[in-house]
Amino acid sequence: MSTATDTSKIEIKGINRIFPTRNRGKGDGPREFVALKDVNLKVSKGEFVAIVGPSGCGKSTLLDILAGLAKPTSGDILIDGKKITGPALDRGIVLQGYALFPWRTVRQNVEFGLEIKKTPKAERKEISNRFISLVGLDGFADHFPHELSGGMKQRVAIARALAYDPEVLLMDEPFAAVDAQTRETMQDELLRIWEETGKTIVFVTHSIEEAVFLADRVVVLGTNPGSVKDVLDIDLPRPRHNSDIRSSAEFGWVRHKVWELLQNREVKAEGPHGYGPSVAEAISSSAEL
Repeated sequence: MSTATDTSKIEIKGINRIFPTRNRGKGDGPREFVALKDVNLKVSKGEFVAIVGPSGCGKSTLLDILAGLAKPTSGDILIDGKKITGPALDRGIVLQGYALFPWRTVRQNVEFGLEIKKTPKAERKEISNRFISLVGLDGFADHFPHELSGGMKQRVAIARALAYDPEVLLMDEPFAAVDAQTRETMQDELLRIWEETGKTIVFVTHSIEEAVFLADRVVVLGTNPGSVKDVLDIDLPRPRHNSDIRSSAEFGWVRHKVWELLQNREVKAEGPHGYGPSVAEAISSSAEL
């Protein structure tokens, strides 16, 4: 896949987001909360970038700005050199809560963006069939959301976001609401879909393991105010799905390194095999989160 040295698909330039608040203590008056401060990042075409950070660091706020659902106080975000000014069909969005239309079938949900694009009905059906199959939901096209499991609903949300062929896929904690086993299955499925479609993905998560497993690079945000603390290249081999990579020494060390950054600690010296602390220590440390 692409790396950050390629021509940038997304360029985040000096993003600041400040919210007005009210001081409820002595001397009430307007104050400001700095959610994001001087955020800069480039994402290459076809790259998978994960963003991690503590609660309140501005991860979802940054994704909202990328989606065009919110505006920065200052700074710009460019896609292919064009400034984002609002929502557009060049970006697909997948949220934690599925956000499916309960009165529409799986097929009708998947075809929603195509209807907005005024795609002819016959072509819509052909496209929706392809993406329903891509996410493993053959045989469920005529089911309604209430007839699906949580994991299946999220598959529908991913198919809907991909069906109208956006250039960038934005994902905000998309697997947080499913059980651990389903989450790992969905991670494997997402990697398969990403490899097949070549989409540029920006993925927000609280899970260090998920970020390291999925991404080409992990962006670590600090808080108070939210800013980029570090960007780590994940040099683990691909393909990663259906593999034992999670149990490897390399994976344990990278995961531990992200954890150290989130804990505001210096990354420890290299351990066995040049991968930092022992796998057991890395796993133990990560489990404390």
